[in-house]
Amino acid sequence: MKAAKRTLAATITLAIFAAAMASATWVQSGQQPTPDSPPAAEPQAATAATPPVESGNSSHQSSYTIEVSGSKEWTDTKIDLRRGEKLRITADGTITYAKGNHFGPEGIRRSLADVIHEYAVPNGAHGELIGRLGSGDAAEPFELGASATYIAPVAGRLFLGINQGMRDAEGATGSFQVKVEVLNQGLGTADATVVGGPPDSPMPAITPKLLDSIPRRVADRNHSPGDMVNILIVGTEEEVVQAFTTAAWVKVDKSVESTVLSGLMDTFEKKDYLTMPMSTLYLFDRPQDYGFAHAEPVRVFMSRNHLRVWKSPYQVNGRPLWCVAATHDIGFERDQRNNGVTHKIDPAIDGEREYVNQTLSGTGLVAARAHLVPTHPITEARTATGGGFHSDGRIVVLVLKSGHAEDR
Repeated sequence: MKAAKRTLAATITLAIFAAAMASATWVQSGQQPTPDSPPAAEPQAATAATPPVESGNSSHQSSYTIEVSGSKEWTDTKIDLRRGEKLRITADGTITYAKGNHFGPEGIRRSLADVIHEYAVPNGAHGELIGRLGSGDAAEPFELGASATYIAPVAGRLFLGINQGMRDAEGATGSFQVKVEVLNQGLGTADATVVGGPPDSPMPAITPKLLDSIPRRVADRNHSPGDMVNILIVGTEEEVVQAFTTAAWVKVDKSVESTVLSGLMDTFEKKDYLTMPMSTLYLFDRPQDYGFAHAEPVRVFMSRNHLRVWKSPYQVNGRPLWCVAATHDIGFERDQRNNGVTHKIDPAIDGEREYVNQTLSGTGLVAARAHLVPTHPITEARTATGGGFHSDGRIVVLVLKSGHAEDR
């Protein structure tokens, strides 16, 4: 029985790994829309460490009509949404792929073959109309289909797209005609209260003494120092989990056995499997409380954004303080502890810190954030497996909005 399980696990691993090696690179492109009235001006992009800014060029018309071509992956609507702005989005039309498949905005029901393809919304229908708020890597795509209601959690530019791969777009003809109706412009309206807003509350006092009491690095089971603690989060356990899941981070499996079972179930359910387990590391002399990953489907063996979360023994203004070590897997390298194979992290780890910052802040569940420098910042070090990394030494602190752990 044990041998059979090992064989099954190895077969699944090799199959998904082979698909990952053959996967195509994601390409983004835009298209000029046709609104019912002149579009708002192009906003200036914010830097990674800058809080989202309320756009002064929100949608002033009551509705827009936008053509979304099947040959494009993303279309810039030129509509700048305010925080809390509520839209009704409806679509019709037909797109035809080179192989002859034709479909409407609901897309094509996914088949088993779709498991090995990369789509912007992993569990959405193939060819479905999708959207996203913003154009950065941290902008999380969402399903729309033929009809949907959407509330913007933060201010940003609305993009529409097709849930498809690059090769699909190359041979596609036809388009969707999308109508965007503004139901409520937000900013202080009743609808805005359910989605929150940009970080605008004062940062609670995090004293140098408290900051210096947090270990700078995590360790493996042999107490060898590893990844840097580069994020602190203030909030309850429910609020922390809600923030990550709302930002489309997924909990990782805790064992090889659960990986095999979940992999099989997700294959049968025609879903992309994003929850490959990560190794156990230690902080405060105990394993991580949570592991979360954010990855392109089927690239999970090679490349994924991932992090580990520990509840600290400290509180800030009566709320728990959580410690996060976040890194970005970009390939494989030799594990210098045992000459095995392990994931290689991007040595510029500040990029992952800001990726987490952006994805969580984009949910509207972050009340305040700041970058702090401890007394003894880490600028260069090595992981427990021997890989090097470098940092500016700063730690980002995210304070979650209180009382937003309900379903949204």
